[in-house]
Amino acid sequence: MPGPKELDPSSSPRAMVGSELRHARESLKMTQPDLGAPLFVSGSFIGQLELGTRRMQMEYAIKFDEILGTDGFFVRNCAAAMKSKYPDHFADAAEAEAIATAIKEYAPQLIPGLLQTEAYARAVFHAYQPTATEDVIDQLVEARLERANLLSDPTTPLFWGILDEATLRRQVGDAAVMAGALRHVADLMRRRRIIVQVLPFTSGAHAAMGGGLKLMSFSDPPPLVYLHGAGSGQLLDDPASVAQYELAYDLLRANALPLRESLPLIAQLAEDYDHEAQQQ
Repeated sequence: MPGPKELDPSSSPRAMVGSELRHARESLKMTQPDLGAPLFVSGSFIGQLELGTRRMQMEYAIKFDEILGTDGFFVRNCAAAMKSKYPDHFADAAEAEAIATAIKEYAPQLIPGLLQTEAYARAVFHAYQPTATEDVIDQLVEARLERANLLSDPTTPLFWGILDEATLRRQVGDAAVMAGALRHVADLMRRRRIIVQVLPFTSGAHAAMGGGLKLMSFSDPPPLVYLHGAGSGQLLDDPASVAQYELAYDLLRANALPLRESLPLIAQLAEDYDHEAQQQ
């Protein structure tokens, strides 16, 4: 079998490594489960590597070269495929988010990254890294706003967010920052680009009190769930786990305010913050 070509640095390294993995596997007439078995991973995990929704770790690259006889190709190119502008705990989720057809997210404390304004994101990163230089903060904000470009398409992906009431009332930055952030969310809702419901304090205990979650669906790969906390995250593809968190999200949605009440509440709080900013 001819050896795979080296990566073109101007292309997407992860996508090219995934494409070469699929080519090498199919050349040996192996199925995804066949290739996953000696690595103790599922066939769907192999599929995610091939589609570029997961980064290839070096331990897998070594095994792929051994099993597929690719003469060190995956080891040589693994470093390029692993590069990301996002933190390690979020890099795979960000790559998956970029090709998702639907994103459903529960936000317990902060406005979701895809919906954040520049001022809000900057305040968040200053809180996370109070001693970071402005250059570092600028890079983090730029990466977050670049993610938000996903919503520039008028229809895809579908975004359905459930914002805990704490997200609306916890002041991130000053009152002007909050006013702008909530106006931005309300504007996206009015333009019917996103669906957002508010989970009120009065709903009491609920199915996702442990932290935020993001469900992602795709046109081809199986769905994923990303569980996130402060400086940590976990991407899950196990069908039973995904089903568990899909149910949790459905329960949250059932307890959240309907759209006709959520939008006026967000808009009113934006006005309240704006009034407070003017007084200050």
